[in-house]
Amino acid sequence: ALVEALHDFDVSAPTLLLENSAGSGVGLGASFQDLAVMRAGVQPNVKIRLGYCIDTAHCLAAGYDVASSEGWKRVVAEVEQVLGWSLVHVIHANDSRFPLGSRRDRHEHIGAGYIGRAGFRRILAEAALQTKPFILETPLEKPEDDRRNLRTLRQLCPRNRTITV
Repeated sequence: ALVEALHDFDVSAPTLLLENSAGSGVGLGASFQDLAVMRAGVQPNVKIRLGYCIDTAHCLAAGYDVASSEGWKRVVAEVEQVLGWSLVHVIHANDSRFPLGSRRDRHEHIGAGYIGRAGFRRILAEAALQTKPFILETPLEKPEDDRRNLRTLRQLCPRNRTITV
């Protein structure tokens, strides 16, 4: 179906990003291997460029431990080995309302969920992500929520990195 949808696009079109999923239901994309297989199966058959978007809450829900130091090291190594950081174009930054491996896609405010402030501090400090844009995908319950989440990311960011709007 993806090949059919992309058939009429050409290389001058924007890059299409495949995003990892939380693994709920019967959907594909909960593992980095799923994403790589999807890209490999489609790329030779279409002219459009394909890359990846990594969602932090989806990672945790799917069983990728982005919250702990050791878990994060394993995630970084697996993304490099399976997807290649050069093909990861953007990060969806959101905490997870449910714990590691829950398979539940419920986003939470930065630092208020199971990834936590320490987890985001590590994510923001990761060398492979220094040039990647981060997009907030946190709940919007009050008008000031986006600003508060952005402020939290800035507080957790290493001094050598700047977060802009």
